[in-house]
Amino acid sequence: MTKFVVIGLAVISAFAGTASAADLLINGAGATFPEPIYQEWFSQFKAANPSVQINYQAIGSGAGIKQLTEGTVDFGASDKFMSDEQLGKLKVKALHFPTVLGAVVLTYNLPGINTPINLTGPVIAGIFLGDIKMWNDAKIAAVNKGVALPAKPIIVVHRSDGSGTSFVFTEYLSKVSADWKSKVGTNDAVNWPVGMGGKGTAGVAGLVKQNPYSIGYVELLYAKQNKLGYAKVENSSKQFIEASVESVTAAAAGVKMTDDFRVSITNGSGKAAYPISTYTWLLIPSKIEDAGKKKALVDFLTWMLKTGQKGASAKDYAPLPASVVASELKQIALIK
Repeated sequence: MTKFVVIGLAVISAFAGTASAADLLINGAGATFPEPIYQEWFSQFKAANPSVQINYQAIGSGAGIKQLTEGTVDFGASDKFMSDEQLGKLKVKALHFPTVLGAVVLTYNLPGINTPINLTGPVIAGIFLGDIKMWNDAKIAAVNKGVALPAKPIIVVHRSDGSGTSFVFTEYLSKVSADWKSKVGTNDAVNWPVGMGGKGTAGVAGLVKQNPYSIGYVELLYAKQNKLGYAKVENSSKQFIEASVESVTAAAAGVKMTDDFRVSITNGSGKAAYPISTYTWLLIPSKIEDAGKKKALVDFLTWMLKTGQKGASAKDYAPLPASVVASELKQIALIK
């Protein structure tokens, strides 16, 4: 055997060794709302578990549920909990695991206005219905005394894709506006009366940033990252509340968690509660045939609940209540 053949066989052997030691790949898809914290968590988890690679595609809650239903991903993610009808379409029952809480904010691009404006539920509904067309409309001015609102048309921006964020936003509007409830309703994809559509939360934030006098709805961190203003929203106690870790935590405190973790916290009763708040969920199959993937997902969920929560606030998400963490740790045992 020549020297070159020996070297060639050694190279082939080295590649074979690399392949056999390849990462265990887990694929997930869904919500854009929690993507910043998810990508950070998956990176940190891989650093502690080098043999596991979790690949996450932020394609919207609706698309994530669709891919989970079709069996093309190992887990889904959504800001909208799955309905009984959706769960019934799954080949394997999915378990809901809340991960963090967050705020959907009304972000706007108003040149010259450097302090948060106030918005009420009916005013927000009026803007997105197309009934309130100008920034200096009397209904906006009434709750913003002393603010020099511009005599400019309002440019409305909404999601173009099926979105859990849209579900949370439209659910809130349906609770505070009878007109919205009857004319548009609650869903992850609706027939928007006015406005332009952006794909994903980043797409909406980008359009708002590019268009002066526009308004849209995004997760809090996206507004901050794009250096955009966001409104204080009147809650059910008639208080104008700014979105924050504390006000989102207050929204969750006033709502009892259900046994299956499917719960809404929009327009909560707490005096300090931010009204457009939500849990966001990982959707994990209750039976995972691949033993390696099962162990990796169980390990990740445990890590997320015990360690990952500590970094939530730095990304402007609220960590889970301790009682919810304790219940979720018990639910992990249901994954077979």
